Amino acid sequence: ILALIAPIASAFAPATVFTSSRVSTELDAVIQFVRGLDEKDVPDVKLTRARDGSSGVATFQFSNPNCFDASTAAAGEVTGMFMIDEEGEISTTSVNARFANGKPQAIESTYVMTSSSEWDRFMRFMERYGEANGLGFSAA
Repeated sequence: ILALIAPIASAFAPATVFTSSRVSTELDAVIQFVRGLDEKDVPDVKLTRARDGSSGVATFQFSNPNCFDASTAAAGEVTGMFMIDEEGEISTTSVNARFANGKPQAIESTYVMTSSSEWDRFMRFMERYGEANGLGFSAA
């Protein structure tokens, strides 16, 4: 019976991790792909949400991320996308790089929210990140 339950349980495990390992001191909110290295490229962010508010998806498009720069290569490897603010950290491992001529050019990352509380937490992060980076919200 355990062999049948384990695959099902892992399929429903959350893809995101919430911790409070760092409190931002310089900016209200930052995004990192390599821990300790703030991403300077400001992304295009597209949001979708279920009509009943039970789930949502945020898709981030970074056109020229600095985590691929030669000067930052020694900082470490891309292990996920970490959204860090005064409340803690939200993260996702759904990170894909786009390559041109064998070199990484862009990153697309997806953050899936499975509850209204995760949506609210994400929106608070985006409010802070938007203020720190001059982003605005426009409804489709």
